[in-house]
Parts: sequence; structure tokens; C-alpha cells
Amino acid sequence: MKALEHIIQKAKSEQKTILLTEGEDIRVQQAAHLLVERNWAKKVILITENTFLNFSDQRVIVKVISNSEISEQDISDYLLINASKSFTWEYAKNQLKHPLWFGAYLLKNHIADVAVSGAVYTTADVIRAGLRVLGVSKKVSTISSSFLMALPDGRLLTYADCGVIPYPTVKQLADIAIMSAHTHQKLTGETPRVAMLSFSTKGSAKHEKVDELLQAIELVKEQTPELIIDGELQFDAAFVPAVAQRKAPDSPVAGKANVFIFPDLAAGNIAYKITERIGGATAVGPLLQGFSYPWLDLSRGCKAEDIALVAMMGVLIQQENVHKV
Repeated sequence: MKALEHIIQKAKSEQKTILLTEGEDIRVQQAAHLLVERNWAKKVILITENTFLNFSDQRVIVKVISNSEISEQDISDYLLINASKSFTWEYAKNQLKHPLWFGAYLLKNHIADVAVSGAVYTTADVIRAGLRVLGVSKKVSTISSSFLMALPDGRLLTYADCGVIPYPTVKQLADIAIMSAHTHQKLTGETPRVAMLSFSTKGSAKHEKVDELLQAIELVKEQTPELIIDGELQFDAAFVPAVAQRKAPDSPVAGKANVFIFPDLAAGNIAYKITERIGGATAVGPLLQGFSYPWLDLSRGCKAEDIALVAMMGVLIQQENVHKV
């Protein structure tokens, strides 16, 4: 799609180094080929334990964990970030030799610009490694995910959270809204207009879940007053201008929303799949949000093309390289 092609071209112009942590998987190897053959990346680093894995293209670098050194400083940093866990020095050293942990260590040390995992390991595994090695962004305390939804008419929408937090708290909803707006702006260049979704629009129903949503909106406004956000809004009021005129005529978001925050994981996950399967949209993600570095996840059912595309999204999602210990 043209909209995604524009994003890819922007990311391609950056010529970043992409790190793929699961180098023994054939799909990951194919993705490495795609990234360099299309000149989407300056180079690709593959992490593996396979000492016989070789590539004819010198832009694909195979990094064998057993042949790599972990510095004492990196072990100390790992123990500091995980101080509450009471890990021993030996445990930390061994843990950093796991492909995910080792990949996060390389990313933290600026050996690569973006890291992509999740073709083999679960989302929980990927998040755990990111938390224990990288830490979270200075802006938020919540790790969440979003999907970039490319509609058939060329419009780009962001849905969140569709992959991480089943029942977000008020604080977590606020964090999801802030990071999803950040992700949308970085990927599309558009001004984010955030709709906090509900079964109610502007008081049409009374419920404690609506109250929590309103509290989250106030929290977002306190932390990021410049962000355009409104709610509670039903999806039709957030998306369809004619419905917005009837249900929320004074809203700065209704009918114009491009970032949609769902009240829980079930709603978000169901919505993105319906938009993809019935609406004909292309869903790119899940894109992990909230880490201090671009640390991205995949669906384990992904294809090589999906891996390469998520890597390109990661190039444009610039996170703050600040640990929160």
C-alpha cells in the first residue's frame, strides 16, 4: 500500500542497523536477506548459537553468543536495573547469554539501532528481557503495544492496546494513550487525535468503567497538555464525522480520530482483527511501546516480510535512551 510504502521509504533513508535476535529461524534469515537486498537497512546483525551459519552478503553479520564477551559493566548494569530481584553475579552473567537478553544488551550498547524478536519467543519472553536489560522510557511506566492499521483508502490509524495488558488501570490507560500518540506521530507524521473508546459517548451511559476512562483522560492532560485527546467516545462517534456531529459536536477528536485507545485487551484485539479481516486493512504490529530503546515484538506466526516491515517501523519509533531504575 502507498501509505506503508511512504513509511518504508522514510525508514530506508535512515539506513540503520537492524538486530534480529532469533537468527536460527529460517524466516528471520529470510528477513535479513530482504532488509539488505532492498537496501532498507545499512546492515543486519543475526544472533545465533549456530557457528556454521554464514551469509554471502557482508551486510549480514552473524553474531555467535558463545564467541561474544559480556563486560563486567553490563553485568553490573543488569543487576542495578533488577536490584529488587536479588540476582547473583553468576546468574546475571548466564542470563545475558540468552538470545533475547544478549540482543537487548547489544541494543543498549548501541551495537544496533533497532531490535526485533518474537518469531520464536513469546511476547512475555520478549517483554521480560526488555524490562530486565533495557528498562522503560522516562515518559511512562507501562509497556504496551499498538497496531498501525493501513486502511484500503490509504488512511493510517493506530489501535492500542491490542497485545499486552488485559485490564489496564487508569494510570496504564493514560500511559497507553501517551505512547500510542507518540508512535502514531513518529510513523505517520500526522498530528495524533486520540479517542478514548467506550460503550458510552459523552455521558450517554453511567458506569464505573466510564469514570475510570475520564480519570485517565485527565491524567493524560496533566502529563501532556499539548496532546489532543477526548472521550468517552463510542467508535462510530470517534470515526464517522456525521455521527460525531450528532453525538459529540463540540469534541476536538470526534469524527477525526486517528489514534484509538480501547478500554481493555479483549476489545482492542477483537477490533484490530475485524478491521483487518472484514475491513481489508493491513495490520502492522504488535509494536511494543514504552521501552527505553526500540525493542520490538512479532507474532510467532509471522512471515519474513512481516519481520522486515516491523523492523522498518522500529527505525522511525525513536525512544528515549534513558533508563528508569
